[in-house]
Amino acid sequence: MSTLQLSLAIIGGLVLALIVAYNTWTSRRNAPKRALPQDSEHAAEPALRQEPGFDASAVAPSGEFHGLDRGPDPSTHTVDEGDALQLPVPSFASERRPGLDPLIDVIASLQPEHVVSGDAALAALPPTRRAGSKPFAIEGLNEASQQWETPAPGQRYQSFQAGVQLANRMGALNEIEYSEFVVKAQAFADAINAAPDFPDMLQEVARARELDQFASDHDAQLMFMLRARQAAWSPGYVQQNAARLGFVPGAMPGRLVLPASTPGLPPLLTLGYDTQAALADDPDQSAIRDITLSLDVAQVHRTEQPFARLRDVAAALCQTMDGVLCDQNGTPLPAMAMDPIAGDLELLYDQLDGRDLSAGSVLARRLFS
Repeated sequence: MSTLQLSLAIIGGLVLALIVAYNTWTSRRNAPKRALPQDSEHAAEPALRQEPGFDASAVAPSGEFHGLDRGPDPSTHTVDEGDALQLPVPSFASERRPGLDPLIDVIASLQPEHVVSGDAALAALPPTRRAGSKPFAIEGLNEASQQWETPAPGQRYQSFQAGVQLANRMGALNEIEYSEFVVKAQAFADAINAAPDFPDMLQEVARARELDQFASDHDAQLMFMLRARQAAWSPGYVQQNAARLGFVPGAMPGRLVLPASTPGLPPLLTLGYDTQAALADDPDQSAIRDITLSLDVAQVHRTEQPFARLRDVAAALCQTMDGVLCDQNGTPLPAMAMDPIAGDLELLYDQLDGRDLSAGSVLARRLFS
């Protein structure tokens, strides 16, 4: 083989190697970012971590603890029953019961001739709890506690009331839905031998339209998009970075939620991405180019500062995932664009408070649902 042929062969090999390397680099660059292995996360933690335990120097040879109050000896200490009953009971913060309220419900009183058992009331309840698109409910006045509640077995009720919600995100209560409410309440009243007293339909329908107009003018659902600058993300990568900020899996695939500080309340924020990517056979190969961050203003208490949390979460995700914050249409948003939104939200909160429909309250969550 001549020197020229050898040189051409070497050059061809180098070119082929460069092409393979370039294709490999391009494939890896365009592949969705994957979640880091758990070992990689723990490797960054301090190496001098130890399981909690007792220091040998803290235990005396005799086995007695020094500096620790073990309390009275159970064999010698007795508690008087009367004293125990006087001990303070810790109070639990409970939210207002989500019962019927004249502010957002049409309420009809149902007065039976005799006290009705809870079992009889349950047997007479209609099979569905809606009148059209509006929630429908029946409550009884408990003879013992004198509190309105949903009928329960073993209880006795001296009076009842039926109600239907005036408005929700499906619109205002109309004449047809009011008529359905009357039919259901009348059937329940006949079953327990009660005399119903229904409010005027036209007046209640007009009240429903006014409430629906207020709700429409003050219903804010904010949604922002986080778009990948270069490489796409895999579902595991999104979940891993969101989990670092406190997000947990939601009820549906492709949905993560940031829980409220009080258990049982609606989440502060919702993070969503493509459902098909979440359900893919190989999620690591699923490419996600954008995710959404949303806030349902009326569902979250003002004191939670949900919009401030949203801004912090969006900034953190954009930094760690190499993304850019956009509006719903994909147009990038500068940081200064968020300040006017914060001012508008404060005004909205004040208006909801003035109508006794404070954001995050039971009534607000019912109305804006």
